[in-house]
Amino acid sequence: MRYLVTGGAGFIGCNVAAHLKGRGIDVRVVDNLSRVGSDANARWLSEMGVPITQLDVRQAEPLAAHVAEVRPDVILHCAGQVAVTTSVTDPRRDFEDNALGTFNVLEAARTRAPKAIVLYTSTNKVYGGMEDVRVELTGDRYQYVDLAGGCDEQRQLDFHSPYGCSKGAADQYVRDYARIYGLRTVVFRQSCIYGYRQFGVEDQGWVAWFSIRAALRAPVTIYGDGKQVRDVLFIEDLVAAYLAAVERIDVAAGQVYNVGGGPENQMSLLELVARLDRLSGAPLKVSYADWRPGDQRIFVCDISKARRDLGWSPRVSAAQGVEKLYRWVDENRPLFSFIR
Repeated sequence: MRYLVTGGAGFIGCNVAAHLKGRGIDVRVVDNLSRVGSDANARWLSEMGVPITQLDVRQAEPLAAHVAEVRPDVILHCAGQVAVTTSVTDPRRDFEDNALGTFNVLEAARTRAPKAIVLYTSTNKVYGGMEDVRVELTGDRYQYVDLAGGCDEQRQLDFHSPYGCSKGAADQYVRDYARIYGLRTVVFRQSCIYGYRQFGVEDQGWVAWFSIRAALRAPVTIYGDGKQVRDVLFIEDLVAAYLAAVERIDVAAGQVYNVGGGPENQMSLLELVARLDRLSGAPLKVSYADWRPGDQRIFVCDISKARRDLGWSPRVSAAQGVEKLYRWVDENRPLFSFIR
């Protein structure tokens, strides 16, 4: 099979591309190389022989022409704007990157590669703040009172923030192109993904950001009380979920899956800090600031549908994954020379 990965020089995209290349699968990458760290990831992929084309998914005609040329069997759409805070500052660019960019990918698939499988990297932010869900503070972490298994795919959508709106609109377009045009699309509503080659920044990629700051002995700011919780999923497990959907596309086509670490792999910010303190041998310098708009006390996704349909479940625990990431960052410090 031939894969085309949009945003393939980003964190998720480059890991998928490298995995596929390692298995001898034909994979091509497009990326506009605008994100911090994408140039380093692009060089890494080029060195292993992955073809990379500099292309912006907001440009409909060049994208469609490229899809026609490549003739992919699978399109993994990872390109887009990734931070809530950036979307608030520049909502038009956020809309163009996420909503318009995804529409262009779908149209390119519909008109130039209608038999291709289209996998879309959506987000748990489509569920909004979930203010109606009861939350309690237990020790040093927030917990759901009634959602023991986490948030499932039947949860009402409630787009909150420009980022939530742009990703949510794209999410629904991807679903509807399966219904209306018969495209074999799959939506992954992803929780907190972390892992190798993630150049996390303060407003996105918090596990990587904290790990980088710990390795560099640099201070970090926690917004809120640090007891907020997310279910975390290591990148290797996310790649496995994508491949499982392709292998079981007869079941997965047209479906939406919550994909994260699930209840077994939830972690608070304070718990991450404690793990990094042990790994680095020195306390992370932490300061606190006010909660940011729309920040949830907790989000943990119910992954039972993905487990049932795809035969998939996470294999890397939160403790194992944090150690893997921290060791990689510590061994590759020159890659993070741009961080002050």
